Amino acid sequence: MVLSEKELLAKEKKYCSWGDTVHYLDPPKFFDRCEGSYLYDKEGTPYLDLQMWYSAASFGYANPRLAEALKKQVDKLPQLACQYLHSEKVELAEKIAKSAERLFGEKGRVHFNVGGSQAVEDSLKLVRNHTKKNFVFAFMGGYHGRTLGASAITSSYRYRRRYGHFSDRAQFVPYPYCFRCPYGKKYPDCGMYCVKQVDKLFETEYNGVWDSKAGESEYGAFYVEAIQGTGGYVIPPKEYFPMLKKILERHKILLVDDEIQMGFHRAGKLWALAQFDTTPDILVFGKALTNGLNPLSGIWAREGLIHPKVFPAGSTHSTFSSNTLGAAVGLEVMKMTEEVDYEKLVNAKGKAFLARFKSLQRRHRKVIGNVDGMGLALRMEICKSDGYTPDRELADKIFAEGMKGDLQTPQGKRGLVLDVGGYYKNVFTIAPAFGITEKEMDLAIDLFEQLIRRCAKGR
Repeated sequence: MVLSEKELLAKEKKYCSWGDTVHYLDPPKFFDRCEGSYLYDKEGTPYLDLQMWYSAASFGYANPRLAEALKKQVDKLPQLACQYLHSEKVELAEKIAKSAERLFGEKGRVHFNVGGSQAVEDSLKLVRNHTKKNFVFAFMGGYHGRTLGASAITSSYRYRRRYGHFSDRAQFVPYPYCFRCPYGKKYPDCGMYCVKQVDKLFETEYNGVWDSKAGESEYGAFYVEAIQGTGGYVIPPKEYFPMLKKILERHKILLVDDEIQMGFHRAGKLWALAQFDTTPDILVFGKALTNGLNPLSGIWAREGLIHPKVFPAGSTHSTFSSNTLGAAVGLEVMKMTEEVDYEKLVNAKGKAFLARFKSLQRRHRKVIGNVDGMGLALRMEICKSDGYTPDRELADKIFAEGMKGDLQTPQGKRGLVLDVGGYYKNVFTIAPAFGITEKEMDLAIDLFEQLIRRCAKGR
C-alpha cells in the first residue's frame, strides 16, 4: 500500500520529532528521487538544487561511480567493528594525510568519526589533551554543530538556550565580514583593523585572555572556518588568516580549521584554508567526503598532537567511526580528486557562475546587495532598496516560492532549491554540484530572475 503525501504528513505530525530537522516550509516538501543537480517530486517536476545538501553532495546526486563503490562494499564487507582494520580505512587515511602534507607541509594522522559535530567533539578532546585548557576562541557567525561541545563554540545562542549553562562557551571574535564590517571600516583602507583587534587582546592581562608574567593564555585554540558556512559564505581578505596565525603562534594557541562545509574542493582547493596560505594545527572534515551516501567525518592533526604516545588507543571512540561503507565511498572520492583537476574545474565554474550572479545583481540592485564567491561557494545577499539593509522577509519569500515547483521554462515547470543563511538570514548560500553545466547555470539565473520579479514587485 502506497501512502499519499497527505497521509504521510499526518503521520509525521504524530510520530516524528521536529527536533532532528527544520520545518522551514509548511507543509514540508517531499521528494521522490534525485540525480545530478536535481531533486524530483512525485509528479516528476525537476528542482535545480543550488545547495546540494549543505555541500554534502558536491559530486552530484546519485553519482554512479560512488554508488558503485558503495554497492561493492555492501557485497564485500558491509560491517566491521572499528577495533579491527580494513584496507579502505588505512588507504583513505593515507590519502587525506598526504593531501594535508602536500598543501600545508606538515606530517600528521587522521582520526575518523561519523558526523561533523562528532568530529568537532574529537577535536576539542585533542585540544584539551595537548593544551590542558578547555577555553577556546571562535568567530561570531561561526557554526560548528549542535552537539553540546560543538554548540558551545557555535556563536548562535539559539542553539544553547534550551539546555542550561555552557561553562565552556567560546569567546567569540568578530569575523572579517567586509560587506558588513563590525567595526564600520572599509577594506582595504581599514589596515586589517579586525585582526589587529585580536592582537590587542594580548596587550595586557586585564583584557582577560593572557598572563604576560607566565607567558600563557587561558585559551587553548581558535576555531575558524576559512569561509563561513551557515554564517553566509562570508569570504575574508587574503591577508587575514596569515596574520591571525602569527598571533596564535606567538601565544601558543592552536588553530583548528573547520572544513566540514568547505572541504573537498568547495572553495577551489581540496582544503579551503590553503587558499589563504595558512597551515592549521588540526583540520576537521565531513560532509562531501562521502557525497552524503554514508556518514563519515574525521580530523587530521599534525603529528605532535595525535601521535599514539600522546593520544593513545581509546582516547575517544564511536561505534561507527571508521565504518566500512563510508570509508569505501570516501576512498573513491579521494581517488576522483586525484584523477580530475577539481581545483581548476571548480575555480573555472565558480568564476563563470559568479559572473552571471554579478550580472543579475546589476539588473536588480534594489534587491541584491552583495554577491561574492570563491570556487563554487557563492553568496547572494538580499537587501532592502538601499542595497544594504537585510531583507529576511524577501529572502524567505523567494525561498518558499522556489520550492513550489511552478517556475516556467521552455522545457516545462521547474523548482529551485535554495538555502538561506547569514547573520540576518538574508543570504542565499550557493553550493551547486561540481558537475553543474553552463546550461544549468543559465537556468539558475533565469529561475532567480523569475523569483525576484514575482516576489519583489515594484523594485
